[in-house]
Amino acid sequence: MNANLKMNADTQPLLDVVHARKSFTKGDGGELLVNEIAPRVHNSGHWTQDGCEVDQFEQHIRAICGLPLADTTLLRPAAMVNLLEDLWANGEPQWASALEDDNVHLHLYGKAEARPGRKMGHLTVLAQDGVDAARRAVAARDRLTACPTPVH
Repeated sequence: MNANLKMNADTQPLLDVVHARKSFTKGDGGELLVNEIAPRVHNSGHWTQDGCEVDQFEQHIRAICGLPLADTTLLRPAAMVNLLEDLWANGEPQWASALEDDNVHLHLYGKAEARPGRKMGHLTVLAQDGVDAARRAVAARDRLTACPTPVH
């Protein structure tokens, strides 16, 4: 990507306000708890790479360049699970096992070293509903550390 993006008076203020908010609701009362505010697109929205017409990264660039915002329609319900460094504890994760499901999408961040707590990538799963997508995402992540079945 060209880092020399042309800015003008209309787009510069967007740099000061574009941020992601990570929040949760507490209990049945729905109290909103803000966990994190990040001055960038956020990992919690990476599922948009597979789940939406236009992902958060393209939309962000469109916004800061003063371009028309694009269609962010949800293509299918999606769930995302992070891939933390512990998956590499016993060697390379079992990628083929996780990708047995055609609706699982693997995204690795190209980090050379797996350090404690480090996000190394994520899996996104598309399904007919969010509950199924979440179940399949967790199952795919669990398969990453399963011992491979020996071939005889």
